[in-house]
Amino acid sequence: MQEQTQKQIFFATGRRKESSARVQLISPGEGKILINKRDYLNYFPTIDQQILIKKPLIISNLEKNFDILANVSGGGLTGQAGAVSLGIARALVQYNPDLKTPLKKENLLTRDPRSKERKKYGQKGARRRFQWTKR
Repeated sequence: MQEQTQKQIFFATGRRKESSARVQLISPGEGKILINKRDYLNYFPTIDQQILIKKPLIISNLEKNFDILANVSGGGLTGQAGAVSLGIARALVQYNPDLKTPLKKENLLTRDPRSKERKKYGQKGARRRFQWTKR
């Protein structure tokens, strides 16, 4: 007779720039990472973004222990990758609070506050001015 294992799901939210990611960590799993129902290798084309997503799992040595489902919206691919990374790190802390220290040392639990600067009136952009003419 087969033994039924209870699946645990940990939810977390990550944000970066204009992007927000809702992450589900499913334990036990085989290490699949799906972002908007697509494999993360197809969704994020660059290796930097792929490494950024796996970084919390690599640091905690839990790469093959979870399946990860993430819904990401808003912003560009770099912001979305940062949002997913933060969401995974927060979900791992829910799973095991002892992981907070190593993840915090790698700055994976800190939300990056940098965002796009607003355009000011009387200017062409956030910092760009209109060309000045002497005469």
